Amino acid sequence: MQVDILTAVILPLSLFLIMFGMGLSLQPVDFKKVVAQPKAMIIGISGQLLLLPIMAATLAIVLALPAEISVGLMIIALAPGGATSNMFSYLSKGDVALSISLTALVSIVTPFTIPLITAISIKYFMAGDTTFAMPIIKTIVQLLVITIVPVIFGMIFRAKQSNMAKKIEEKLKWFSVIFMFLIIALIIIKNADNMLNFFIQAGSATLILNIIVLYVGYQMAKIANLSRAQTITISFEIGIQNGTLALVVAGTLIGNETMMIPAITYGLLMFVTGALFSFWIKISTVKE
Repeated sequence: MQVDILTAVILPLSLFLIMFGMGLSLQPVDFKKVVAQPKAMIIGISGQLLLLPIMAATLAIVLALPAEISVGLMIIALAPGGATSNMFSYLSKGDVALSISLTALVSIVTPFTIPLITAISIKYFMAGDTTFAMPIIKTIVQLLVITIVPVIFGMIFRAKQSNMAKKIEEKLKWFSVIFMFLIIALIIIKNADNMLNFFIQAGSATLILNIIVLYVGYQMAKIANLSRAQTITISFEIGIQNGTLALVVAGTLIGNETMMIPAITYGLLMFVTGALFSFWIKISTVKE
């Protein structure tokens, strides 16, 4: 499989299906539930839209990452939690309804925030390089088409075919997780000779980012006196990002393979850190 086919066709189409699956799991009442839990909503949204990009920018500067890797790190930080964060919330006995609703709510905002902040990041980290630029309006439209539109289609389908929607949604949920593994595997196979270099360039930054935001998200929720289930969900919503979306933005919309590297290393590491964090949560629950 050629990378141009992967980034131009396979990734966007798969993201469309993943977002359609998210739409199948949603009802208008889910958004009302989020509004009815303002503390959890504010912490979850601020953690994803403010804490993550601030932490990513700080790490990029402190670690003196190469310019394109820095932009790639910002992109993965800007991608909202997806099916993987929902899965971890479920397995760790978090508030799954809150997880899905927050993911959907932030996904409505990110088609606007990702292009804007990525464009700013390109200008800051690649100040002297005019090779890469992000047309903000065009990118917003593209992201709306492959993220918001399928969610709307999914919600409409669920409203009309509830039973069938539940069956399809379950399959698409697992597809999104398995697909992430397959995409990363394909990229690893193609770049086998460079994987060590990828981890040297971005592995430590993505690992540090992942661990910090998981823990900080957990502490933010605890300080706010959220329920145990909500605290677990907030941790994963802030700490586990949508690697597929980050790959689409870096590889498809911008067309820069180097900017894809942080999403690749993050995508490999987040399953390990997420599993370990889930185990830590269970241990701490027993101690309490």
